[in-house]
Amino acid sequence: MGLNANEICYGLENAYVVAQNEKNTFLGKIGSSFSSDSIFNEFGNFGSEYSSLSIFNEYGDFGSEFSSYSATNPITLTPPMIIKEGKLVGYISTNKTIPNSISPSLLKVLCKEYF
Repeated sequence: MGLNANEICYGLENAYVVAQNEKNTFLGKIGSSFSSDSIFNEFGNFGSEYSSLSIFNEYGDFGSEFSSYSATNPITLTPPMIIKEGKLVGYISTNKTIPNSISPSLLKVLCKEYF
């Protein structure tokens, strides 16, 4: 039996999104869209479709379907990680072969209104 949306969002609340690049670039937090560092804040550095640090920027390193560090590259083996309380809990990825991953669009649909 799977988890419902509230259980998923509650479990990911305040988790960090971190790139698997050489610098382990911070890509924001999973939380309220009113928070400046939230991936759901469409006007912030981490949620804007225009920001280079956003997984929702389809032309950026972390949102392009062609970048090896991107959440939307369906064949990447190095998508952004979800880190909670210092532990790796999953990945944000459209690559269906990566265990414990959730696509960025599904995460947004499930959790944006939760917070």
